[in-house]
Amino acid sequence: MTTSTAGESGRRPGERGDLLDSLCPTRQLLDRIGTKWTSMVVKVLAEEAPDERRFAELRRRIPGISQKMLSVTLQSLVRDGLVARRVEATVPPAVHYRLTGLGLSLEGPLSVLRVWAETHMAEIDRSNRLADESPPDRGPDRTANP
Repeated sequence: MTTSTAGESGRRPGERGDLLDSLCPTRQLLDRIGTKWTSMVVKVLAEEAPDERRFAELRRRIPGISQKMLSVTLQSLVRDGLVARRVEATVPPAVHYRLTGLGLSLEGPLSVLRVWAETHMAEIDRSNRLADESPPDRGPDRTANP
């Protein structure tokens, strides 16, 4: 299901990898695309596709994101080829962002995950409250199969 680059775990380029292998590059990719900020940036840019959005517009549309976090998130998305960056030669320079075809293909899976989270948030909150209210379990985990 995942792919690897040459030299990693002895695999050839394009060969399927193993997510459970600590050397599988898919782990690092999932770390990058699995953040809440990445999901929000992709969502906002997908809503605007194929149009571009400037940095300040993105920051206004994503409550709670700092300038630094938005910058870091966009740099990562550009590096991965999910977002295209265009600099307009003005003073100060105007920087525009848009999803690439690859980035647009990520919106579907992220959308499904966002819907799942929104659908099940009350259930997760209930479970967390119950866990916080119950006394700590000092014994071994009895729910796991031996």
